[in-house]
Amino acid sequence: VQLQASGGGLVQAGGSLNLSCAAPRRTLSNYDMGWFRQAPEKEREFVAVITLNGVRYYADSVKGRFTIYKDNAKSTVYLQMNSLKPEDTAVYYCAVLMGGRYYDTGNYAYWGKGTLVTVSS
Repeated sequence: VQLQASGGGLVQAGGSLNLSCAAPRRTLSNYDMGWFRQAPEKEREFVAVITLNGVRYYADSVKGRFTIYKDNAKSTVYLQMNSLKPEDTAVYYCAVLMGGRYYDTGNYAYWGKGTLVTVSS
């Protein structure tokens, strides 16, 4: 399974970005999908997850600002990020939830190459 995150870039605080994660159709049809991020010198942390049924969970730090959604026809998962803050600066990754707690990095697999998001103040 190969995942590819894209859509990162440099944005000013308060701005928006929409990240994309292309996945094989069978993956999106059978697994929950999550977004994580890793800031310099910090551990990778959970951002958001969307289940097969479309239920969404978010980290408290992004709740109300970020939205995860998917387009099954395009076999893509998205992360719409609004009201960005400098502390959102990180490499963002998408991954497949293999089971267990959705916020636990260890329960995910098939980490794709991330996409860098830089938010300037």
